[in-house]
Amino acid sequence: MMGFYILIGLISLVSMLVSNKLKSKFKKYSQVELRNGMSGAEIAEKMLKDNGIFDVKVISTPGMLTDHYNPQNKTVNLSEGVYNQKNAAAAAVAAHECGHAVQHAAAYSYLKMRSQLVPIVSVTSKFSQWLVIGGLFLGAASASAGIGFYIAIAGLVFMGLATLFSFITLPVEYDASNRALAWLKNKNMVSQQELAGATDALKWAARTYLVAALGSLAALLYWGLQILGGRD
Repeated sequence: MMGFYILIGLISLVSMLVSNKLKSKFKKYSQVELRNGMSGAEIAEKMLKDNGIFDVKVISTPGMLTDHYNPQNKTVNLSEGVYNQKNAAAAAVAAHECGHAVQHAAAYSYLKMRSQLVPIVSVTSKFSQWLVIGGLFLGAASASAGIGFYIAIAGLVFMGLATLFSFITLPVEYDASNRALAWLKNKNMVSQQELAGATDALKWAARTYLVAALGSLAALLYWGLQILGGRD
């Protein structure tokens, strides 16, 4: 169990460092004003239009770094700062979220898979660790060892689904960023300096997903060894 706590501590530390770096990058590139004078909302609306997407709305949502694309109601949700601001960071985020809308319109396979997993993972992720730990405790008692093992395996399967979701998310996020940056460059929406800032900001945003995926995999492997390693 101590090994698990050390592992989680290291992952949490790396996650915190990456998150702080991301925030500092966005703060830095929020100071790089766009030469075209367009806000994040205007950037988003133009990218959607240029890609022939007219059934997606661009709306403002409260909070910081709360930006996301909702495929259910077809909305690009931009945080208040991104929606209104006219800088490289806002352009990067707005274009990235529109990248997801373009994926949706193009029936991008990884986005479809992730969307299908969302309702499943939203339920299984709440119970996975409890099932694993509960199963291990039951397994420690000889009278219920068999039942405990199968309960722990069920929890491990649930963890596996969450890990799969994390890794499917990676190509979805990287592809959305690539689409965003290609559009910003090809349509001459940003200068070289602004493009460099947008690229750097999205690179650090993607790393948060990478850390999350590796953390999920590490936890899965650890608990897998705890459950299967104790079997004869």
